[in-house]
Amino acid sequence: MNIKKFLYYKRAELTICGTYDNTISLTSFFVLHTWFLSKIRDEFKGGKINVEKTYRLLEKLDIPCNYIHVKSVFKDNDRLKQGRITIEEFRSIYRIIAHREEIIEIFNTYSGNQKFLFEKNLLQFLIQEQYALDMTTNIAFEIIQKYEPIEEVKRAHQMSFEGFIRYMGSPECQILKTDCGKVYQDMNHPLNDYFISSSHNTYLVSDQLLGPSDLWGYVSALVKGCRCLEIDCWDGSRNEPVVYHGYTLTSKLLFKTVIQSIQKYAFITSDYPVVLSLENHCSPSQQEVMADILQSVFGDALLSDMLDDFPDKLPSPKALKFKILVRNKKIGSLRETRERKGSDKHGQVEEYEEIDQDVDDEVKESKALAILEDESQKEPGAIIAAGLPLFRRRRVKVAMALSDLVIYTKAEKFISFRHSRLYQQFNESNSIGESEARKLSKLKGHEFILHTSKFITRIYPKATRADSSNFNPQEFWNIGCQMVALNFQTPGLSMDLQNGKFLDNGCSGYILKPHFLRDIKTEFNPNETPKDIDPVTLTIRLISGIQLPPSNHSSSNKADTVVVLEIFGVPNDHVKRQTRVIKRNAFCPRWNETFTFIIQVPELALIRFVVENQGLMTGNEFLGQYTLPVLCMNKGYRRVPLFSKMGESLEPAALFIYVWYVR
Repeated sequence: MNIKKFLYYKRAELTICGTYDNTISLTSFFVLHTWFLSKIRDEFKGGKINVEKTYRLLEKLDIPCNYIHVKSVFKDNDRLKQGRITIEEFRSIYRIIAHREEIIEIFNTYSGNQKFLFEKNLLQFLIQEQYALDMTTNIAFEIIQKYEPIEEVKRAHQMSFEGFIRYMGSPECQILKTDCGKVYQDMNHPLNDYFISSSHNTYLVSDQLLGPSDLWGYVSALVKGCRCLEIDCWDGSRNEPVVYHGYTLTSKLLFKTVIQSIQKYAFITSDYPVVLSLENHCSPSQQEVMADILQSVFGDALLSDMLDDFPDKLPSPKALKFKILVRNKKIGSLRETRERKGSDKHGQVEEYEEIDQDVDDEVKESKALAILEDESQKEPGAIIAAGLPLFRRRRVKVAMALSDLVIYTKAEKFISFRHSRLYQQFNESNSIGESEARKLSKLKGHEFILHTSKFITRIYPKATRADSSNFNPQEFWNIGCQMVALNFQTPGLSMDLQNGKFLDNGCSGYILKPHFLRDIKTEFNPNETPKDIDPVTLTIRLISGIQLPPSNHSSSNKADTVVVLEIFGVPNDHVKRQTRVIKRNAFCPRWNETFTFIIQVPELALIRFVVENQGLMTGNEFLGQYTLPVLCMNKGYRRVPLFSKMGESLEPAALFIYVWYVR
C-alpha cells in the first residue's frame, strides 16, 4: 500500500470513529475500516448515491433514522449541491447521525485505549452506571455477541464503539424495566384486587352525538390491552339487536358483528379475562337473541357458571384466563343460576323494581350527596334530599337467558357506602359517574377506598362530555377504583396516563393494586399525608434528545425544543418541571439539566415526559411524549422512546437521560 492510500484510509478512520489516538494499532485501525468499507462499498459501485439510498444504507447499518433528519444532514454534507454524495461524504453523515458526543464520552470513560471495551470494562459500566448488580462476565459476553457488528472484535471478546452505540440504542437500555414488560405480578388475587384497563362507549371513534360507530373501536381497544369493553345495546329491525349511542345520530352496528370482532381480537394482547359491560336497553325478546349470539360466538370461552361451588369471593385473573365475562343486570342468586343450568329458558322473563339514578343530573351539590349518605339508613325508595328526588323507581325486564350468563360481574346501582356494606354481594359491581365519584372521594375518601377494596367499581365520564373528552383517571386510581373507563378514541393527557399505567405487568390490562388499596382495614387516604410513608427520592439528568420530531411549522428539521417532566399520583406528589429551550434544534439538542423529585406514594405515581416546540403567541406545540409508572423506571443511562398524540411510535425519536433513585 502506498502512503497516499494509507493516509486516505487514516482519514476515513478518523471520520468513522470521531477521535484519533496516536497509540492506535494498525490492526485495530484496519479492522474498523475494513468492516465499514465492506458494508457500504457495493452501494457506491455506480458512483455517488442520493438521499433515498443514503437513508436505506443507514438502515442497513442498523442505525435507525428519521428521514427528515437524514435529508437535512444530507443537504449539509452534499458539497457540490447536486443531490448525490461520495463515499467520504457518506462517512461524514454516518458519523454525525450515529456517533453522538454524549455516547462517545461514556465509551471513552470505560475503554482503556478509546477504541475497544474488554468484557471487564463493559461489566464495570453495567454495574457502576446501569445498576446491574447481578451482572456476570458471561452476561457481558452475551451483550457483545448480540450487539457487536464486527466479527473480528466479537471473536476477541471485545466491543467497539460501533457495538456500544447499538447496545445503548437497544431495548435493553430503554427506560421501562424489562420485568415490567412481561406479566410478573401475582395473578392469583380476586378480580377486585386489580386495576383493570377499561373503555367507555367503546364502539365510538369520534364524538358522542353525531360520530360513527365502528368495529375499529373494539379492535383498537383490545390491541391496546383493554379488558373491559362497553356495549350499548338497543332493539334493531328484524329482531337483530344493534349497538349505538341511544337517542343520538351516531351510526349503528349489529350486535352480532361486534361480538364476532371481539371474539377475534379478545386475547391478541393479553390472556386475561375480558369483561363485556352491557348497557342493555333491549326488549326481552332481543335480549334472548343477544344471549344466543354470545353463546354461539364465544362457545366455551363464555363464562356461564361458577368456577367453584358457592364461593364467597371473586376468582382471580389467572383462574379466568381466556374467559369472557358478561356484566349486566341479573335475576336471582348464583345458586339459582346453577340450578337452572341446562334448562330451556326461552320466553322466561323476570321483572324487578330498580332504584334508578337520574344520569342526566349527575352533577349534584355536595350537600345533596351528604344528605344521600345520611338518608341511606332509611328505605331506599324514601331517599329524598331537601325535596329533590335523587333516585326514582323503574320496572326492569330481564330475559332469564341473558341474566344467567352474568356470573361474577352483576351490575348493581350504587346507593351508598353504608348500603353496600350491609347488602352488596361479592359478585356485584357498581358504576358511578365521574362527578358523583369525585364528590364522594372528597367527602368520604376513606370510605370510598374501603368500598373499592371489596367491590369492583367502574367510573365513567359524565354525560356532558359530548365531544368524547376524558377526565384525569389518576384521581380515581388513587382511591382504588378498578375500572376507570375512558374514551379510548380521544388522545391527550388522560389516555397518555392510561397507556402509561398499563405498560406495567406486560400490558396485560390487569395491575395488582398496592397493598394499602387492597387491605379492608386500610387507613390510607390520598388527600392526607400517609402514615408510615416510604418515599422515593428520584433524580433525573436529562442529557439530550435523539432525532426529535421537528415542528410542523418548520420547513426543515428545526424546533425550539423544551422538555416538560410531570409527576402524577396523590395530590401531594403532583409536580411539574421543565428544561430550558434549545433553539432551532430537534436533531440533537443537549440540555444536561438535573431534576429531583421526592415522591411520597411511589406505588401510585406516574412520570410523563413531554417534548414541545416553544411557541410565543399560540402556546407550545406538542411534539411527543412518554408516560410510565415511576417504579417501572430503570436506573442508569436510559433511552426514553417518544409517542405521538395518537399514541403511535415516533422511533427513533427519544430522550437520553440518566436516572437514579433511593428509597
